[in-house]
Amino acid sequence: MEHIMKLQPEYYNFILNGTKRIELRLFDEKRQQIKIGDTIIFLKEPTLKENIKVKVIGLLRYNTFKDLFNDFDISILSDKKMTKNELLNVLEQFYTKEKQKQYGVLGIRIELI
Repeated sequence: MEHIMKLQPEYYNFILNGTKRIELRLFDEKRQQIKIGDTIIFLKEPTLKENIKVKVIGLLRYNTFKDLFNDFDISILSDKKMTKNELLNVLEQFYTKEKQKQYGVLGIRIELI
């Protein structure tokens, strides 16, 4: 199955340059459809004209992003230019602690195709 997701330019570029190998999302109804072996097309915001295609090679379920961050280095969650706290603050702008509690979170292990 193929999934389409939008991505901010900074994180799009982290995937493109190979540092970001785990995409972080809420485990909502849309993400519950993702299976290992699926593909994801990431559209680069804001124009959505550039895209990259990745293969899902692993799925990591956690209660919160903070829990997930305990098991992985920042170098594969985004890029060494960021701290885990900075990334957590960005994620919580999109996915509140209440939403994380409601759905849980998903780390999608990816590789460029």
